[in-house]
Amino acid sequence: MAGPASLLIDDGRIARVLDSPTSELPAVDSIIDLNGLTLFPGFIDAHLHGALGVDTMDASAADLHRVSEFLITQGVTAWLPTLVPGSQEQYRRSVRAIGELMHREVGARVLGVHYEGPFVNAEQCGALHREHFRQFRSAADLDELPKIEDETSVHLMTLAPEIDGGIELVRELKLRGWIVSIGHTRATIAVLERAYEAGARHMTHFMNAMPPLHHREPGPIGWGLSHTDVTCDVIADGVHLDPFMLRLLVRLKTPDQLSLISDAIAATGLGDGEYQIWGETISVANGRTRNARGSIAGSVITMLDAVRMMLSLGVAETDVARMASTNPARLLRIDHDCGSIEEGKRADLVALDSEGQVRLTLVGGRVVHDARGS
Repeated sequence: MAGPASLLIDDGRIARVLDSPTSELPAVDSIIDLNGLTLFPGFIDAHLHGALGVDTMDASAADLHRVSEFLITQGVTAWLPTLVPGSQEQYRRSVRAIGELMHREVGARVLGVHYEGPFVNAEQCGALHREHFRQFRSAADLDELPKIEDETSVHLMTLAPEIDGGIELVRELKLRGWIVSIGHTRATIAVLERAYEAGARHMTHFMNAMPPLHHREPGPIGWGLSHTDVTCDVIADGVHLDPFMLRLLVRLKTPDQLSLISDAIAATGLGDGEYQIWGETISVANGRTRNARGSIAGSVITMLDAVRMMLSLGVAETDVARMASTNPARLLRIDHDCGSIEEGKRADLVALDSEGQVRLTLVGGRVVHDARGS
């Protein structure tokens, strides 16, 4: 929060925000003293593949529950399980488990599903497996992808608009109410403009899985930097993007147009070592992932690590809150309900100490993690 204040929480929501001592609050059941702590809206991670050995591609609802419980210790109050290109059976099993966990009062809330692919460019595959990539021929190709049958669920897809049928795919997704993000792409400016006209307004892990910026071929990076109403998300781990580039992006895109993501894989929270993920060995050393091809294979950070990184670069707390909470909520179309500390919003909150450690996490006004005594 910007300064000393008190919150009145009623029925899981922020009923009042008072720039005054707690003595001016009405009679309450209990008071939580956050003296010396900084209160942020709960972090929202729109791109997370797993943690603690759990991979969203083969996780049960119980496995995902473990991830949700871990995330609240990292200040994350809502997340979007993210799937890499896989078989139809893998997709069905994963989406079924995600749907089972939604609306349960357990840890960080599961919001829906993020398909990273399968309609992406094989020349910018990164750590994704090309054998599962697809072309878009008709609406029937989209019908094959499992959905969560819940009207409140979020469906997001990262795609490359230059693939065969890519622009029509953007249009079809928009018609169905999906959120479209451009990523794993080599699209030209002309194709990107067509995708924009069809409804694409966001870019996935900006600068990663895209060709470098070139003065004669500006490509996705140049296009993303130039469009003031195209938002981007970034992996702020100091590996995917150099800290200098993170500072530059904050300056060029502004904090209003940037979201933080983790892109965390199943090895997150387990330390250095070798792990079997997505059918191959992925090694982790000094916080950097690497697959057999030598490519970076996701990250092993959490949103808390990304927040700490941005704060260490001198970004204001209010701007970091936008990037970690408000902007992801707006992208996922849930900003009417959460993502900021405002009256009427869900009391999804996280309190950090001066060292950037999570001391308290609330989800829907309930204390779900309390480390103030440790």
